[in-house]
Amino acid sequence: MSPAAARYDSIVIGGGHNGLTCAAYLARAGRSVLVLEAAGRLGGAAVTREFAPGFRVSACAHLLHLMPGSLIAELKLASHGLRLAAERMPTTALSADDAHLRLGDGGALAAQSAADAAAWPAYSARLARLAAALRPVLSSTPPRLGTSAWKDRAALLGLGLRLRALGRRDLRELLRIGAMCVQDLLDEHFESPLLKGALAFDAVLGTNYGPRSPGTVFTLLYRLAAAAGEDGGLAQPAGGLGALSEALGKAATAAGAEIRTGAAVRRILVRDDRAAGVVLESGEEIAAGSVVSSTDPKTTFLGLLGSEYLDAGFVRRIVHLRSRGLAAKLHVALEGPPQFAGLEAAALHGRLLWAPSPGHIERAYNHAKYGEFSSAPMLEITVPTMADAALAPAGKHVLSVVAQYAPYALSGGWAGGRERFTELLIDTLATLAPGLRAQVSHAELLTPADIEREFRITGGHWHHAELALDQFFMLRPVPGVAQYRAPVGGLYLCGAGCHPGGGVMGIAGRNAAREVVREAA
Repeated sequence: MSPAAARYDSIVIGGGHNGLTCAAYLARAGRSVLVLEAAGRLGGAAVTREFAPGFRVSACAHLLHLMPGSLIAELKLASHGLRLAAERMPTTALSADDAHLRLGDGGALAAQSAADAAAWPAYSARLARLAAALRPVLSSTPPRLGTSAWKDRAALLGLGLRLRALGRRDLRELLRIGAMCVQDLLDEHFESPLLKGALAFDAVLGTNYGPRSPGTVFTLLYRLAAAAGEDGGLAQPAGGLGALSEALGKAATAAGAEIRTGAAVRRILVRDDRAAGVVLESGEEIAAGSVVSSTDPKTTFLGLLGSEYLDAGFVRRIVHLRSRGLAAKLHVALEGPPQFAGLEAAALHGRLLWAPSPGHIERAYNHAKYGEFSSAPMLEITVPTMADAALAPAGKHVLSVVAQYAPYALSGGWAGGRERFTELLIDTLATLAPGLRAQVSHAELLTPADIEREFRITGGHWHHAELALDQFFMLRPVPGVAQYRAPVGGLYLCGAGCHPGGGVMGIAGRNAAREVVREAA
């Protein structure tokens, strides 16, 4: 069947934020598009759901941080219902002795360490410059190496010119620190364990790394690059992350895309060595000129496509793609607002970090190497009801926690470990917020295995594949599919497993749509 005879120009598998973004841009380009979502609602991991009677929470992803303002404006998400309950949310590093530190507060930092306060401006300014130079890379299609194509050569030249524009000193520093462990970088500049712990936290959040792991400066720069410029800062959509997904769905349908929920894809159809549509679990066949998958690479290639259409070397790379999650999500229903010792109530409108030192994080990571959950995990804590009271009954609150490290394959299994880890997390919270345990009416823990099952992400890794130097940019997810195009003609990737990676960005979806349209032109 030729693409001209297809029922749809493109089928997008998965109605997560990247799939919806891709569909919206394809439809805006005049293509007929069908989005197929297996769940009964849109959003993938960016959904809001009830976890206890009257208590709603952003189930997996919980903050809007890395989506470009240009994308939000281009898709007119505000006109489709997106509203922010909180913007530019502050980050506070919690301390066991109540000497909490709000990041970016020079006065508070000076009170803890005059030397750190003096070092902070130069450190943050340099990392901001390096991140800004890397930021355009995120929105571009990675070039292929070893080709004579002009667009690949132009892309490499453009990258080189952007890095050269940093100047000799900054470029030399980028080359020096890029593959370093973040512990060494922070030790060079600061002495406060609390400050270093908070900065190291963002370098390892969502990864299978500790602060002493090589390459963690790179992951920190990646996070800073994605948040560089006027789009930076943490935000909380009113109604949770599900409200963002709803707005993206409306933007896609307004552009002309068709969306079906409860439509799980069984396999991708291949005819004449080209993706030609899909077969649903119901047995229904739907034809299309191209298929774009926002599912993770292992699901796409090993599950939906099948290894018989791929060469053995490519299959081996996909099989060995590192994609096991190491972060759990805890949702807690509270009868009243939590009272963190020594913390002003205004700080509850932001993000709270429990990572009192890089050493604390490294020791927490050590457990995961042996299939154990951390006895003293690091925590990212938010109280979304402080800015959006509608998420809970009147006077009550939701507390949401990302906890590291919780291995996908827990020694002994999560059936026996779930309750123990949940109690450990609540005990840890209670040491920081005395009286919290008495306020808890319900708690829900999502392990990486739960994330895999509920959100259909192989390994339960929210980035779909580890963000690392060997799984980034021209190598993401693996060589041979780094430009969103699969080895099988007419098949594309648009999920977090391809460049530029995870986070609620939508950039992968926009980039992939551009490639689909370019090939069809």
